[in-house]
Amino acid sequence: MKTSVPLCIDLDGTLLNSDLLLEAALVQFKQAPLSVLCWPRWLAGGKAKLKAEIAARVDLDIDTLPYNPALLALLREQRQQGRRLVLVTASDRKFAEQVAAHLGLFDEVLATDGDRNLAGPHKATTLVEHYGEHGFDYAGNSAVDVAVWKHARRALVVNAPPSVAAQARTVCEVERTFAQDPSSWRHWSKALRLHQWLKNILIFVPLAAGHAWNQPATLVLALLAFISFGLCASSVYLLNDLLDLGSDRRHPRKCQRPFAAGKMPILQGVVAIPLLLIAAFGLSLPINPPAFTVALATYYVFTLAYSLRLKQILMLDAIVLAGLYTLRIIAGAAAVSLIPSFWLLAFSMFLFLSLALVKRYAELQTLREQGELSASGRGYHVDDLGILQSLGTAAGYLAVLVLALYVNSETSRALYGQPMVIWLLCPALLYWISRVWLLTHRGEMHDDPIIFALTDTHSRYVLLACVLIFLCAMPHLLATSI
Repeated sequence: MKTSVPLCIDLDGTLLNSDLLLEAALVQFKQAPLSVLCWPRWLAGGKAKLKAEIAARVDLDIDTLPYNPALLALLREQRQQGRRLVLVTASDRKFAEQVAAHLGLFDEVLATDGDRNLAGPHKATTLVEHYGEHGFDYAGNSAVDVAVWKHARRALVVNAPPSVAAQARTVCEVERTFAQDPSSWRHWSKALRLHQWLKNILIFVPLAAGHAWNQPATLVLALLAFISFGLCASSVYLLNDLLDLGSDRRHPRKCQRPFAAGKMPILQGVVAIPLLLIAAFGLSLPINPPAFTVALATYYVFTLAYSLRLKQILMLDAIVLAGLYTLRIIAGAAAVSLIPSFWLLAFSMFLFLSLALVKRYAELQTLREQGELSASGRGYHVDDLGILQSLGTAAGYLAVLVLALYVNSETSRALYGQPMVIWLLCPALLYWISRVWLLTHRGEMHDDPIIFALTDTHSRYVLLACVLIFLCAMPHLLATSI
């Protein structure tokens, strides 16, 4: 049934499961990190000026934003019935008009214009001026919308906590409620990438290679280092997800990440980033200071640089990834006061370069299947698949060559009673690296080869074989360095 009362819809958190000011600010920070120094000056001129200044410098991918499907379905139904729909938002007019043009549902757009921030009482005043007291229905989601509902005929409460819904009922008739999808532990686990903490097992490699696993105090230090690295990595993962919202939303799998999909508020991620970082460095202080803390700080700086810029540079991104994996080994050695050998560092650098290229190869292969020609935000084209495969397999075989040379080194003879037994690792690793690349070529590789290595059945058998080989070559002398 058609009604002459217009339906006014809020944008951020209501029609959209996100916040356009935060999204735009993150895009500007990624493009020009030093721009944050301008934000206090712009904010001093009012929140409307801040929004206008950021919007003037940033373009958002409006098509891929996480819109509220249930509310969109209602709006399309109301539109078909001939009802007047108005988009009224505190977001800058530039973005509001782009959203309206993309959806094609709205008869009018009311938004922040650079002088007046259209939120709370200001939004209420504007709507009353346009449609009269109780002359409109309003869909909102937050406590500031209560000021608007006081003057509305009816309320649509969208994605609001119970306290806000209760306040709405005290000032207005609530026509319909769209339940909020709370941030569950599953969403947080996915956002923090807790499964990626498995990569930090590399922290324990120096402990095993230096034959110091039978010392309880050393094990405790390594465990603390493992947790510290995990917290630091999760902080960076959150930042990386927030800075890559646009490109993630166009990726077939990454579009399901909690922030990209609008399943978690961006503000929660912004708050969690520094808290995790503080916890990581706080935990690092008692672990062999200052060596481990310096290693952790180096890891963070390079990971941050990777997120902001380095991952966009052809090939440098893969080398940085390999270096970050190797840095975990260096940090593990620092945590337990060991010195990593040339052999271990060379082996890990070549091996992880091969796996980093596996990751890039798998991503490009997925894009080729979708008909894309290049990776968004990367320096690669699908035509690079052949050369990436050549480089990746070569790096993997070089890692095996380093291992073979290590078997005949003075370091190996000093650490192991039967060093030649270690040579058996070479065919095991040749098999594993060759299999990984063949599966990648077939399109059967997870886009994170490290996680694949820890979950694949054949890889587990190879790992077990490697452990048995090391046990058979048990050292006749405990060493204090690798």
